[in-house]
Amino acid sequence: MRVLYFSLDYTPHDHRFLATLAETEHEVYYLRLQRGPRQTENRPVPDGVHIVRWAGGRRPFRWRDFPRLLVDFRRVVRRLQPDLIHAGPLQQVALFPALAGAHPLVAMSWGSDLLRDAERNAFYRWASRFVLSRADAFVGDCETVAQKALSLGFPREKMAIFPWGVDLTRFSPGPDDGLRARWGWQDAFVIIHTRSWEPLYGVEVMAQAFTRAARQEPRLRLMLLGGGSLAPRLREIWQRGGVLDRVQFVGQVSQRHLPRYYRAADLYLSASHSDGSSVSLMEALACGLPVAVSDIPSNQEWVRQGIEGWLFPDGDAAALARILVRAARIPREQLQTLGWAARRRAEERANWAQNVQRLLQLYVLVQKRESAL
Repeated sequence: MRVLYFSLDYTPHDHRFLATLAETEHEVYYLRLQRGPRQTENRPVPDGVHIVRWAGGRRPFRWRDFPRLLVDFRRVVRRLQPDLIHAGPLQQVALFPALAGAHPLVAMSWGSDLLRDAERNAFYRWASRFVLSRADAFVGDCETVAQKALSLGFPREKMAIFPWGVDLTRFSPGPDDGLRARWGWQDAFVIIHTRSWEPLYGVEVMAQAFTRAARQEPRLRLMLLGGGSLAPRLREIWQRGGVLDRVQFVGQVSQRHLPRYYRAADLYLSASHSDGSSVSLMEALACGLPVAVSDIPSNQEWVRQGIEGWLFPDGDAAALARILVRAARIPREQLQTLGWAARRRAEERANWAQNVQRLLQLYVLVQKRESAL
């Protein structure tokens, strides 16, 4: 089968999907809509995947370029004649094949496109419904996303809902390999945060909560990975709060090295305001880390209060601060029990190698339906 995989950019998630598809018998073509200002994946496109050259994919996407790009997208489809188009997020990427009338179309939600963007304005509401009305199948990563697609009129029987999952061999419990000693944190309680520093991910809530908690519990330290537009604001919060020296700004970390940072931590933190099944949450669970996460619906599908960690009311920095202090002060044995439960949760539900088979099975079903028409 000739598969055209069309995505917004090139991220670790795209690399993972493409690497899996490259190992199948399918002929895989990769099309990207933009090259964003911050690149998060430095590995090359997997061997065996054909990179499609077209008018897009060279700079950040602008809506004013859409008509010109749509013309060129139609040219790409005519030239490649794909047997299946896998496209997402919905309102930007999947809108191209939907408007071009290209079938079969497997529309894949990336979480926020449905959970937040679908209600951003009248155009996004229309685009969400239009794409789903033209899609032959829908892929989502959690029940929260599935319910949103249902509310927009997409039938359950044409959905494949599965968490993307992680590599449970790579992301696994293990000892700290010296990171804590490098920073003089051997006796500290270390929190890890891996989300982008953007408003969607509640990073100001995270920063305010850490400031409050660190004033009460001197052992608290924060390991901050990644980057984003709110970097100056985060530094300002911690500088004013007098805790900036307790934060380690790690920067962007490759997928290969990411597990060692989880293993150096005692607790994973995410204050995200919206998510599908968060891959970073699954990575932390797989590494046996207790978690403290916002109580948004998708997180409640993964974390049970007091079992894998703690849930706090979305946006409530004071509640999160109380959890951070409590986590730092509970007996080590209790923390280990939470960590074991976290790993079990990941083993039960977050196995990428197993979960991605749902996508490959969906490809076959969609192709059979198309052939029967």
